[in-house]
Amino acid sequence: MSLIEVKNLKTVFGDKVVHDGVNLSVQEGEIYGLLGPSGCGKTTLLREIVMLQEFHGGSVKVLGKKIETLTTDEILSLKRQWGVLFQFGALFSSLTIAENIALPLVEYTELSRSMIDEIVRFKINLVGLKTEDGDLYPSQISGGMRKKAGLARALALDPKLLFLDEPTSGLDPISAREFDSLILDLRQMLNLTIVMVSHDLRSIYDTLDRIAIIDDKKIAFEGSLDEIDTLQNEFVKTFFRQKL
Repeated sequence: MSLIEVKNLKTVFGDKVVHDGVNLSVQEGEIYGLLGPSGCGKTTLLREIVMLQEFHGGSVKVLGKKIETLTTDEILSLKRQWGVLFQFGALFSSLTIAENIALPLVEYTELSRSMIDEIVRFKINLVGLKTEDGDLYPSQISGGMRKKAGLARALALDPKLLFLDEPTSGLDPISAREFDSLILDLRQMLNLTIVMVSHDLRSIYDTLDRIAIIDDKKIAFEGSLDEIDTLQNEFVKTFFRQKL
């Protein structure tokens, strides 16, 4: 079952065409990667799918809803069904880790303060942080902990979909592999469908079920990593032939 379908998507910035006829589909339960050379529009596509950026042609369907046709109330309802981890965590520096994670629950639910606090503690522990870490501010924790805190916030509303933008970027190799394992565990525990933008070759091979390679404004390849050798593409030759 497809949870995300992108059809003939077009994106234009001024006189620059970024996407011109992008087509892809993300199946329920898989970890799906958006790959491609720098500047090809991977993060732009992710932002368009989560309605943080407008596109200029085509259609995007998420969880059975065409996002370009939704009312404001329908948009808010749909956004509660996914979580997003931005590249640098995007935590609010003036809030503690616990307050950052609680924010979606405060804004989008009518739960009691005690229930929100209980959920926050659970999410903190779920991503491998300690309960007492919730009292710290983003400036007081490591980059890896900030990623985990951002992930906990993305999971606050028990989403069906999780979007990750370069989740291992800036992490040391041990922390990066630990984060990969966490993503795999969370997918299984929470029945998540995950869409990830990544340049981390090890992470790509360790976590992704299928990939879409964006090149020359379109999807140059969509499929499993086992099939990648069949593609004659300059990005593939220079990137995937470095396979560990």
